Amino acid sequence: MLLDPFKRQLKLFAMVGPCYVRPTCNTCNYFGYPPKTYTAIESCFMNTSNCLKLLLGALLLTGCVTSHQSAGPTAQTQTQTRETQGTITPTQALTLLKEGNERFVSGRMLHRDLRQEVLQTSSGQYPFAVVVSCLDSRVPAELIFDQGLGDIFSARVAGNVVNEDILGSLEFATKVSGSKLIVVIGHRSCGAIKGACDDVQLGHLTALLARIKPAVDSVQTAPGETRSSKNSTFVERVAEENVRHTLKTIRTESPILNEMIEKGQVGLVGGNYDLGTGKVTFFSE
Repeated sequence: MLLDPFKRQLKLFAMVGPCYVRPTCNTCNYFGYPPKTYTAIESCFMNTSNCLKLLLGALLLTGCVTSHQSAGPTAQTQTQTRETQGTITPTQALTLLKEGNERFVSGRMLHRDLRQEVLQTSSGQYPFAVVVSCLDSRVPAELIFDQGLGDIFSARVAGNVVNEDILGSLEFATKVSGSKLIVVIGHRSCGAIKGACDDVQLGHLTALLARIKPAVDSVQTAPGETRSSKNSTFVERVAEENVRHTLKTIRTESPILNEMIEKGQVGLVGGNYDLGTGKVTFFSE
């Protein structure tokens, strides 16, 4: 039981502390001391602060702290500013995302004061990266990379494809707002990829899936091998190829982005997210 360590430490304090724990304190009774006529906490301690110090000491000595106190690093209290964004290179931006994903996978995410971040970003935003990822509810970029408000731009669309709207958003994020890295993230078991593999026809979804078809067509299979969502290996190969196709489209269809990438002002990288582990594997090239 969690109370047992408290009882032991309270008894220890009663023997060695300047004041003995008496059964006249409601707090002491809570931890199992004999009942009596209870008065205020001051009846067994000179004042309330002494009682609180005793309880705090018991907590510290027994190691009984909440998960928020022990699960990971201390809270990040500073959001991105114009100055910090300006010092980050594309390589450093990628490192920040890799480190964030490592924290996410290990369950040691930074503890954030989101209300404070709201206040800090109310007058401006200076994200160091922009992430293009799938609409899938299990792949929220801010969470899987353990980033706070104002740290990254997030463009989400089924199948992590790009069109004029997404390209315009990327140009805004980099050329106007100063982000140093463009990341395109696909994921395992993607419904949009499966739909494209199965040639699904459904309203406006048909046009969206058509943007994935080049990736489907480019993946080679052995004679007789199933080229549909029933073949999970084929689906994952198409998902990776689709990310690579999106990376290529960004450069060929946006002269602005291509020029920034060529000059080394902005980085461009793709990756794949594992729904089972939470890990993002970035492509080497």
